Amino acid sequence: MKWTDTLDVAIALADKHPDVDPKRINFVDLMRWVTALEEFDDDPKHCGEKILEAIQTAWIEETE
Repeated sequence: MKWTDTLDVAIALADKHPDVDPKRINFVDLMRWVTALEEFDDDPKHCGEKILEAIQTAWIEETE
């Protein structure tokens, strides 16, 4: 998975952290959780606020 695979990342996060409200997670934790996913294989330096927002939005939509 890469940073641009926002939906796949969001699904993986929802599966790994089912009790977390994605509306309440900060971007520092979100970035750390994404890079900790086993399936994730991308350079952390390629991440920015817009990518984290997209992942968070997809995660919110996935849980609704």
